[in-house]
Amino acid sequence: MAQDVPAGTGVPNYWDSSHRYEKPNLSEIRRIRFLTEADNPPFSFIGADGNPTGFLVDLTRALCEEIPVQCTLQPMRWDVLLQGIERGLGDAIISTMAIDRAPADRFIFTNRFLARPARFVARRGTELRDATPETLAGRSVGVVARTAHEAYLRDLFPEAGIAPFETAEEAREALRGEKVDLVFGDGINLSLWLNGAVSGDCCRFVGGPFTESRYFGEGLAIAVAPEGRTLLRALDFALARVHRSGEYEEIYRRHFPISFY
Repeated sequence: MAQDVPAGTGVPNYWDSSHRYEKPNLSEIRRIRFLTEADNPPFSFIGADGNPTGFLVDLTRALCEEIPVQCTLQPMRWDVLLQGIERGLGDAIISTMAIDRAPADRFIFTNRFLARPARFVARRGTELRDATPETLAGRSVGVVARTAHEAYLRDLFPEAGIAPFETAEEAREALRGEKVDLVFGDGINLSLWLNGAVSGDCCRFVGGPFTESRYFGEGLAIAVAPEGRTLLRALDFALARVHRSGEYEEIYRRHFPISFY
């Protein structure tokens, strides 16, 4: 099974380089109609030119280059997206729907193409270079209350001073205002905050990603109907090819200039 890349390499890797993905028989596939979210930047959204754009959109285009059949991509509202395959509107859903949060009887999934690791963030100038239970003992850590991130801190960082907040914005502002020493939360959202103007370039990641699926889920993958195993094999083949060619890394860095890995 593919393993995450070690901390510090910057780009996640979910594909086992020793595994050969055989090119599937595409005679059963006439077209692939992808469905995605209409308004979830930077994953997928409508750009200023009126066309879909974002990480998922670029990844879909790269996949379609590897599968020589007609491909389309339709953005949809989130509240109807999961019904799209059953209603005959599409063949595959590429979205931020987590594998472990999807109805198991409605979908089967490709290998994951992205995970949502947890990360620590501290103010620039901190002497911290790692985030372990020992190094964070006695440090105050802001976290959103009643989340998997708070549960993880309480279970594995019992000596840290845990400071729960109602929202991620409140926790991050407390960090900027020096009311807490660190913030712990979703790595993707934190990377976008670090790269945005709101953070004021105040802070940086400390330590590596935390990927325990028991707390943070199995990640994101493309969903197809249970009977779509030929399509599933084709998409897994295409995902591996996009990774090996280096295009996945290019797409990832384009949309996540501050890597959450």
